[in-house]
Amino acid sequence: MRVKCSVASRKRRKRLLRLSKGYWGRRKNLIRQAKDTVMRALAYAYRDRRTRKRDFRRLWITRINAAVRPYGLSYSRFISALKTAGIEIDRKNLSEMAIREPEVFKEVVEAAKAHVN
Repeated sequence: MRVKCSVASRKRRKRLLRLSKGYWGRRKNLIRQAKDTVMRALAYAYRDRRTRKRDFRRLWITRINAAVRPYGLSYSRFISALKTAGIEIDRKNLSEMAIREPEVFKEVVEAAKAHVN
């Protein structure tokens, strides 16, 4: 008796087409094009889950730098002063504080400024 894989094949293809739903043109309904596109999309998703962390850190650093410049500090000197002062606030929260609560951020900057080298 020969082995038939029609059920498994159909299931595999249906899963592939379900993943390619919403793509443009033939990519959404032809198996070969859909497979190529889905594989590339999954590779990008895997890569960018790691890249996103770097991108957000860069954004926070840029925001903090822009926020401390009016107080006569650079980002690197500000972070160094924070460490010397013993203030442990992560960059995400510093960035949010600079945007949403400028008066609290000003107090943090003044506290750090006292410990500038």
